Amino acid sequence: MSATPTAPVILGDEPGSFPHSVLAERHPAIIQQVRDAFPYDPTRHRALDALLANCADGAVEPLSATAHDRDHWTAWGLGTHVGRSWYDIPWLWSESYFYRRLLDAVGYFAPGPWQGIDPFRPFKLAELAAPETDEELAALDDLTTLPADGQARALLHGSLWGNRADLGFRLSDSAAATAAAVPALVADDSDTLWSLLPSGGAGTLCLIADNAGRELVPDLLLIAHLLEHGCVGRAVLHVKPYPYYVSDATTADVVDALTRLVRADGRAAEYGRLLWSAMTDGTLAVRAHPFSAGPLPYADLPADLRAELATAALTVVKGDLNYRRLVGDRRWPATVPFAEVTAHFPSPVAALRTLKSDVVTGLAPATEAALDAAEGGSWRTAGTHALIQVRT
Repeated sequence: MSATPTAPVILGDEPGSFPHSVLAERHPAIIQQVRDAFPYDPTRHRALDALLANCADGAVEPLSATAHDRDHWTAWGLGTHVGRSWYDIPWLWSESYFYRRLLDAVGYFAPGPWQGIDPFRPFKLAELAAPETDEELAALDDLTTLPADGQARALLHGSLWGNRADLGFRLSDSAAATAAAVPALVADDSDTLWSLLPSGGAGTLCLIADNAGRELVPDLLLIAHLLEHGCVGRAVLHVKPYPYYVSDATTADVVDALTRLVRADGRAAEYGRLLWSAMTDGTLAVRAHPFSAGPLPYADLPADLRAELATAALTVVKGDLNYRRLVGDRRWPATVPFAEVTAHFPSPVAALRTLKSDVVTGLAPATEAALDAAEGGSWRTAGTHALIQVRT
C-alpha cells in the first residue's frame, strides 16, 4: 500500500542537505560515542572501525547468513540495496540499517559477553538521572491544583516537547541541548485529539513511543493520567525490540522509567505506582513488534500489527522518526493534507512531534510562508517548532 498523493522519496545523496549530514556527520559521531561508552575489546573496536569506514566510503553489506532477523530484512528490501552507496538509497532505510549494523559491531546479537548489552544505555540512564528530570517530576505536584482537563493538557504538551530530549539529535546539534523550547506549534489539532478520548471512555489507546529517558517519562505520565481519569480503558505502549536510533525506547527503558517514577516523591510516585500496577494487571501492555525497528513506512504495516492497531480508539505516534514513517519519508509539499497522507493508517491517529527533519505535512499556506520568511528552511530541522496533528 502506498500513500496518496506521492512525492519523491528522500535520499541522502545531496551534499549540504540534512539527510546527507546525518549520514556523513551524525553516524560517525555516534560510532565514536558508543566506542567511548564501553571498554570494548579489540574485536569490537575493529568491527566499529570497519563500520565507520564502510559508512564513509563503502557500499551496503548483507547480514550474515545466520542473522536471526535476516528474513525480516530480506522482506524489507535488503537485496535491493546491498552493493549500493549508503547515500543512494532511501534515507529512512539507510538510517535504520546503520543501527542494525552497529548492533552487530558491538556483539549485541551474538553469543558472548556483550550479547544483549545496550550500547546506548549510559546515555539513557544519564537522562533519567539528570537534575532536570528531578525538576520536571517535582513540578507534577503543582499540577494537582488544576482541574483534570488542565492537567491533561499540560501533560500532553510535556509529552510533545519531551521529544527535544532526543539524544541522537543532540549529538549533531550541540545548541539543542541548552536551547529553550519555543512554544510554537505549527499545527494544533489538540481539541480533536481530546474529542476522541472522552471521559468515561472504555477504548484502547495505542502510543507508539519514540525516545527513552526524559521523553518516555512524560509519555508514561500522560498514559497514567488518561487511565486514572477513565479517558481510556486500556493502553498499549509500542517500543523497539532492540536498541535503535541511540535513544529509542525498548522494554528495558520502560522498566527503568517506571522505576525512576516509583522511587520519586509526591505525585510522580503516585503515577509510577499506578503504571506499575497497570502493567501487572494488563491495563497497560507493552509491545515490541519487529516492524517497529524496520526501515519502511507505516503504509507497509504487516497484517498482524495492522489488525492490532485497527482496534484502537486512537493511536498516538510520537516523535520525528515515527512521523516520517507515518506520512512517508518523502519530499512532500508542506501543505499536502495530513489526512490524505495518513489515510492508510488503520485507526484514528495523532502525531506529536517536534520538527527535526525536512518532512512536514498539513500546514496552512500562510503558516509555511511565515516560517520561511522568518527562518528560511531551518524551522524544519532545528527542533524549536512542533505540531499536534490528528486524522479521525
